[in-house]
Amino acid sequence: MLTSSATAILAALVAGLFLRSGPFLAHSAPFNWRFVGRVFAHRPTRLANFGYLGHMWELYAMWTWVPLCLLASYEAAGRPDSGARVAGAASIGAGAIGSVVAGVLADRWGRTLVAGTSLLVSGTCCLLAGLVFPNPLFLTALCIIWGFAVVADSAQFSAAVSELTDQRYVGTALALQTSLGFLLTLISIRLVPSVVDHLGWSRAFWVLVPGPMFGIWAMGALRRTADAAKMAGGRR
Repeated sequence: MLTSSATAILAALVAGLFLRSGPFLAHSAPFNWRFVGRVFAHRPTRLANFGYLGHMWELYAMWTWVPLCLLASYEAAGRPDSGARVAGAASIGAGAIGSVVAGVLADRWGRTLVAGTSLLVSGTCCLLAGLVFPNPLFLTALCIIWGFAVVADSAQFSAAVSELTDQRYVGTALALQTSLGFLLTLISIRLVPSVVDHLGWSRAFWVLVPGPMFGIWAMGALRRTADAAKMAGGRR
């Protein structure tokens, strides 16, 4: 916590002292409650938001509980918990690589394809995590893949909304997307330990599967809209 706080302060100093707005900075429209209804009325934007909500249902619950799942797996197998802690950190850290890779591929192959594929991989990991729980090494490998995929699509949803929404409402649309997504995490984060108490870790993450499934449907529906051509330079 101290290290994270210190680096945040350092980042603030760098931003405040050295960063300046470039010559091509576009004017951002402020948040306006009157535009909320219009954001949801526009189907492509609505589908992009649906994809984000499915993604958020899974993401923060995964980040919260996978490290503890790994600890439980290592302890049950009689392995030292130091390995579990490294595995937990690697599972979350893999998302940094996933985000970069997904960003590059989305600009080449399209946002809906990359986001949908990421959701498919992470949703599959939700299903399989419990099955490999008795083997901590298999679980570690799965969780690193999961960590790579679970956040890889994150930036694609905000980018999609900024490309699809009427530019007068972009600020409102992005604020609404973020606030609803984080509000949803309050539910999924609390659900996982309840499932653990009743069914154990073998089925704990199944409760997250509806999120990726919903997101995959939303990305497929968005890809079929005419407005999808506005994303990533015409790459749907």
